[in-house]
Amino acid sequence: MSRGLVRLASMFLVMFVGCGKESENIPNVFVQYSVTVQEFNIKAVNRVLLVPGHGVKGLMIVAAGSGYVAFDRCSSVNPQSACAVEPDDNGITATDQCTGAKYLLTDGTPQKAPAVRSLKMYTTSFRGGQVINVSN
Repeated sequence: MSRGLVRLASMFLVMFVGCGKESENIPNVFVQYSVTVQEFNIKAVNRVLLVPGHGVKGLMIVAAGSGYVAFDRCSSVNPQSACAVEPDDNGITATDQCTGAKYLLTDGTPQKAPAVRSLKMYTTSFRGGQVINVSN
């Protein structure tokens, strides 16, 4: 390979790796939250339970298939502005009200620009088959 080609490849690599600035990441905060399945079923709307006061902008716990997934409500688009995503009425997607970005609630993946990164996902587990635990 010629030096020019190596230099060009190195430049693209630096640009590609450098695009994900630390300030654009959703902050890491301690999360430890539990809810009973019964309480989830009572309070959830369209299979989604919003939990304020945990994570960066609150939690979204979603009944997905035979289990549960949990996300931070902080949008991955300009997370420093800390816009909270809102679940859509269909229970399938959530929307960043500041930018219009959409995310799939089964896995947090972006579905509509300007979102290019998934929502921050937390670990979920069952305790005794009756309690949903959310943590990181």
